[in-house]
Amino acid sequence: MLRDRRPLNPEHQLAHLPMAGIIRSRMKRLFLILGGLMVCQVLILWSVEPLSLFEAAWLTMTTVVTVGYGDYAPQTVIGRLSTIALMFVAAITLLTLIVSDFIEYRFYRRERIVTGRWIYPMKDHIVIINTPRHGGEQYFMRIAKQIRAVPEYHSIPIQILTRQYPNGLPPELTDLGLIHYHGSGSDPEALRAVHAGDAKHILLLAADESDPSSDSLTFDIAHRLSEANLGGRVIAEVVRDENRSRFQPLGIRTVIRPVRTYPEIMVKAVVAPGSERVLEDLFNYEQDHPHRYDIVLDDLNWADIVSALIRHGIGTALAYIDGDGEVICHPPVDKEIEGKGLIVLVKSQDTPTVAVVEEALDRYRQFVAKWHEMQERAGNT
Repeated sequence: MLRDRRPLNPEHQLAHLPMAGIIRSRMKRLFLILGGLMVCQVLILWSVEPLSLFEAAWLTMTTVVTVGYGDYAPQTVIGRLSTIALMFVAAITLLTLIVSDFIEYRFYRRERIVTGRWIYPMKDHIVIINTPRHGGEQYFMRIAKQIRAVPEYHSIPIQILTRQYPNGLPPELTDLGLIHYHGSGSDPEALRAVHAGDAKHILLLAADESDPSSDSLTFDIAHRLSEANLGGRVIAEVVRDENRSRFQPLGIRTVIRPVRTYPEIMVKAVVAPGSERVLEDLFNYEQDHPHRYDIVLDDLNWADIVSALIRHGIGTALAYIDGDGEVICHPPVDKEIEGKGLIVLVKSQDTPTVAVVEEALDRYRQFVAKWHEMQERAGNT
């Protein structure tokens, strides 16, 4: 009995089409009909009423928006009948429908934005693919703040492509200007939705930083991006170092380890390519690592200490420990250092001993003393 009933709203027959397009199409159609009715009313009033074309248009506009200033009014029977039929009944009803559709569209758009299903027209932005398994919110907050702290990146849009946050991003992330799209990096449609082809940087995170098998998913997404000639924009995380070589043929710009407690490594890979490798070395003992040497410093400036360690192939001085135990980074190069220790970046395979460092500094002291002596002799002659 109810099978022949028409649906309440026409869009129910078009469930296979995007709702936003349906609403916009219906609003355009209603605007065209409303415009046609208003043109007809203006022409009728201009013809049958003692009004100029501008006055007829003014009367029509004040009628359709229900203002009714009363400065003009139809006097003839035809003018009044057309006002009742075209304005009071048809036009005002259409205007109400348009306003209703506009409100519906705004609610629909808001719901799509919150749930990550709205496609933004973006360009030269940063796309972050995947969400860390643990502490994703804090990681995104820190990485966004670090990126925005760089002057040339302070206003760059950041979009997250993830299946997390189906009910919307946390307020802490939206307050930082982050947006998201609900999808997977392995889905070509999702990559198009976030405009990966127009992105300035693509950060491909490991789905699980503690599970080596997540490298397979990372490789699949990286392969899709490489096929789209986007490998040169991708910074990918790899759990197992053995898998780094798999990404090289894809043309991936940078491959790093996932260090969730230090997102600055990822940020450095974005804003200063190459420096992330130095930071990675600080976290492992495979090539280089920072080493502490407890040794008395009292008669050399920082430039002398750095030169002495480099000249003797020991490593690069990073900081020193003063008498109060504070670590001092980047001290003035010409100031005499007084402290009780050094932090030096050394080779992990052949870490020099304290005795080697002390010997290098002693030799440099002798060199400096001879140099001063030569300078004095030259001055006397």
